[in-house]
This record gives sequence, C-alpha cells and structure tokens, in this order.
Amino acid sequence: MGPLVLVSQLATGLGVLVGAAMVKSAMESGRPMAGGWPRCETCNGTGRVTCLCSRWSDGDVGCRSCSGSGKMVCRSCGGSGTARPLQIRVPTRTGRAP
Repeated sequence: MGPLVLVSQLATGLGVLVGAAMVKSAMESGRPMAGGWPRCETCNGTGRVTCLCSRWSDGDVGCRSCSGSGKMVCRSCGGSGTARPLQIRVPTRTGRAP
C-alpha cells in the first residue's frame, strides 16, 4: 500500500469519528436535528414508558399493554419520542345566530 492510500484511509476514519461526535453531541443536547420537533418530556425521546403493571406489581410483569416487556407506548407522544403540538379543530358556523 502506498502512502496515498494510507492518507485517504486515515482521512476517512477521522471523518467518521468527527461525524459520530457531532451526532452524539446533538442527541445529548436535546436540540432537534434538521429542524424537527424536540424530544418528548414524558419519555425523554424513547417513545416508551414504564407500564402500569410493573409500577404496582409484586414482582411479576406483563399485561396486554406491554406484552410482558414492562414498557408501554408513551401516551404523550404516541410512541414517536417527539413533542408535537396537538391540532385542534374548532367548529364554526357560517350563518347568523338566531
């Protein structure tokens, strides 16, 4: 292998390490990447929370909500892990009131 091949492999490896460090710092800061929604505060971006069957059980875990895993889908974000504003439709009347 010539010196040019070694230099290109070294540059590629350094580029991968720098990219991984940038992604890690963006994930730890909680800022959305590419203008997305911020993390859900309830599940901290995982999309799953501790199931009710494991919170108040005597050691056994498992119900229909968690399928025995002890984790169920977050109700705040619907399992996406992102905090999204809710869309509310307000019905309006176009005619005059009687």
